[in-house]
Amino acid sequence: MIEDSPFVAAAPVLVPMPAERPYTYAVPAGMRVVPGSIVRVPLGPRQVAGIVWDGGVEKVDAKKLRPIEQVFDCPPIDRAMRRFVDWIAQYTLSPPGMVARMLLRAPEAFDPEPWIEGLQRTFAKPDRMTGARMRVLETAEGGLAWTRSGLAHAAGVSSTVIDGLKAQGVFETVMIPPRPVVAAPDPGYAQPSLMPDQSHAAEMLRTNVAAGAFGVTLLDGVTGSGKTEVYFEAVAAALDRGRQVLILLPEIALTHAFLERFQERFGAKPAEWHSDLPPRMRERVWRQVAEGGVRVVAGARSALFLPFRELGLIVVDEEHDPAYKQEDRVFYNARDMAVVRGHIGGFPVVLASATPSVESRVNASQGRYHRAVLSARFAEAALPDLKTIDMRRAPPARGGFLSPVLLGHMRQTLEKHEQSLLFLNRRGYAPLTLCRVCGHRFGCPVCSAWLVEHRFRGQLVCHHCGHNERRPEACPECGTLDHLVACGPGVERIAEEVVAHFSDARTIVLSSDLMGGVRRLRLELEAIAKGEADIVIGTQLVAKGHNFPDMTLVGVVDADLGLSNGDPRAAERTFQLLSQVTGRAGRTGKKSLGLLQTFQPDHPVMRAIVSGDAEAFYEREIAERERAALPPFGRLAGVIVSAATRAEAEGHARGLRRAAPQASDLFVLGPAEAPLSLIGGRHRFRLLIQGERRADMQGFIRSMLAEGPKLRGSVRVQVDIDPQSFL
Repeated sequence: MIEDSPFVAAAPVLVPMPAERPYTYAVPAGMRVVPGSIVRVPLGPRQVAGIVWDGGVEKVDAKKLRPIEQVFDCPPIDRAMRRFVDWIAQYTLSPPGMVARMLLRAPEAFDPEPWIEGLQRTFAKPDRMTGARMRVLETAEGGLAWTRSGLAHAAGVSSTVIDGLKAQGVFETVMIPPRPVVAAPDPGYAQPSLMPDQSHAAEMLRTNVAAGAFGVTLLDGVTGSGKTEVYFEAVAAALDRGRQVLILLPEIALTHAFLERFQERFGAKPAEWHSDLPPRMRERVWRQVAEGGVRVVAGARSALFLPFRELGLIVVDEEHDPAYKQEDRVFYNARDMAVVRGHIGGFPVVLASATPSVESRVNASQGRYHRAVLSARFAEAALPDLKTIDMRRAPPARGGFLSPVLLGHMRQTLEKHEQSLLFLNRRGYAPLTLCRVCGHRFGCPVCSAWLVEHRFRGQLVCHHCGHNERRPEACPECGTLDHLVACGPGVERIAEEVVAHFSDARTIVLSSDLMGGVRRLRLELEAIAKGEADIVIGTQLVAKGHNFPDMTLVGVVDADLGLSNGDPRAAERTFQLLSQVTGRAGRTGKKSLGLLQTFQPDHPVMRAIVSGDAEAFYEREIAERERAALPPFGRLAGVIVSAATRAEAEGHARGLRRAAPQASDLFVLGPAEAPLSLIGGRHRFRLLIQGERRADMQGFIRSMLAEGPKLRGSVRVQVDIDPQSFL
């Protein structure tokens, strides 16, 4: 065991690689390490950063131990975070080193930020006074230190004026500590005006934060009910207690609008954390979070692994969103892990959504979570009227995808100078391109998926591996010219149809593969919010958290799209997505309408959305889950076996199936070829393990992997506890 002492002979160090346990390193004389210290150690021919871990060390000949090279001047990773890493590794059956890797993703932050050269006023006076010099001296009064450029900008002078004063001894050089990445938020900056049900919910959250103990609250409010303002009160309460706050958001695209709302309430923006952040800023945020300088972080799921010094609250916004599930290397759900982080750290967690997950609703009904309900929109704005368009009775014109009913309402909306939104959860122009002469279909050469046509770019693209190629003029199979046909619609094709009907309307297409990336997307969202577009056509990006004041019509082009894919969560996800997207309409009080184009108007999901009876939908969905022993009433895990050849993948999967231990509360389905049987040139087979809620799923799988065939050749095995995707 490592003691908090000036010298120990050896220490366990967890390194960021697929290691099942920490490695033992020698601690040189005079070096001081404690559990949580971030150190640099040799690993083979490389030097890597690792974390001094808890527990004892292996009995190894001291002469065989390699020494720790350096202890970084960095706050140690606290015990709660180390326990969190171990818990995730155990639960997800991932190597602890790979979980620790997510914690160590900003290596330049392990050393302190350099201090900045600045200037401070002395008692000396300049040989002559000018207006510019007078402004500089007045600005620098009070003895504060300034950077050269900052002082020049504040005084409205050129830097040469500053240099002249420094040359005469009026300023002396001093070193200034690094600037904070964001200003400190002020909990009392702008007190909100809350509706009665908001006040009740906010008081519940404030009480939970004041208690300073673990607890989960589900903030369940219809779209536009002001959930953000309510959980901001919990944030304010945590800041008043001197604690840091983490707010998780499902999409980078939501961040900009959220930052503006946060600044309006607290007078300063929170720090951002997501994949689009420049490396240098990521390092500064990581360091200042660890030191406690950053008080609030708003970020994507990976922000859960920031080394907070005084974390006292986690808010998971849009808690139902599938984007919180990571399906790469370490498979985890950030929503569920946020609850675990709160439990380990002993602080409250808030889950917010207009369409909560079935799991969260069940936890609330069974008393494991508190539930705060916001049943009305802010300022009593009316929810949109919702109707289905039966596509069997009102079909689109030949070659089109928009019903005359929807087109008629779009025309009326344009005449009122209001905005329409058309939603279709398909990127590109068309999901399939084929030859009318020979029937050739364009598929990905390394995936069992069709290539999606992106007509704006003139490319055929695989959305699974990224393969792309130019759209040819002739069929590569039969050589016929001008006989390639696009099958089915994507958002680009809907935009083409909209332009044909409304040529004078200002139309914007929103999709995650928008040219120009996140910055372009933010600009487009701002333009829509300012009323600079008449018709918006978008994928699921438009369904999440945006506030478009002039949006009064939402049309769902294909409401049936997600209902028949074999996913046990298909009905739930369709209900959530359609409820969220129709909730974009009428948020500022204008009379609004949501229209769902469907061939199944009597489907329970359609009836629940149109009637506005969400409770009936949840009751039915929860009853079906319980009857089938599906989560949260049972447990699921996926085991995905992939290899360079089909025979290797199938053989290994069958070997694992034979090695499965006998258990009365768990059983194995498969192996079967995955619906996407080939991705990136790798053949895939899946096993699905289902069991009772209290079954030892991890122990069962651990035994199966240990007793099954050893990994050979190109074979890889991935374990997905609580799977969200079944592809």
